[in-house]
Amino acid sequence: MAENLSGRRPSGLLRAFLRMPIWLYRLRLGFLLGHRFLLLTHIGRRSGLPRQTVLEVVRYDAATNACVIASGWGETSDWLRNIRKTPEVRITIGLRQFAARAVRLSLEEGQQELLDFARSHPVAFRGLAARKLPSVPQEEDETCRALAPVIPLFALRPTP
Repeated sequence: MAENLSGRRPSGLLRAFLRMPIWLYRLRLGFLLGHRFLLLTHIGRRSGLPRQTVLEVVRYDAATNACVIASGWGETSDWLRNIRKTPEVRITIGLRQFAARAVRLSLEEGQQELLDFARSHPVAFRGLAARKLPSVPQEEDETCRALAPVIPLFALRPTP
């Protein structure tokens, strides 16, 4: 479960609202979110039980089904801690569902992915930068260099 900007876990109506997209996927309506979001099914690091979260996609390659995702909440996201322990995951994106392996990107790879994301989705990128940085540099390159260390990025690569 994601944490809010104050560092506390969401509860009540906010938690219900943040979990609503999971129900779209469970009702087989996840395709309504297109390829900008995916349902990540991962294994809980303590419970060993399947857990699910919907994440925004930084990049999707339709030819290979590879995806890049980011943890906007940093290192403390439960899904991130879970996939570090068990990187084998299941992805639902659009109408496709498949097994994948999560691989953490290097800082350089993360910077490049963020730069590509900034060019493809400038409004979403500016919002992310404004939430994560005390002051946003004017240049996209500088902003990506500042964001890469605080926003972990992972490649989700399909497995046979």
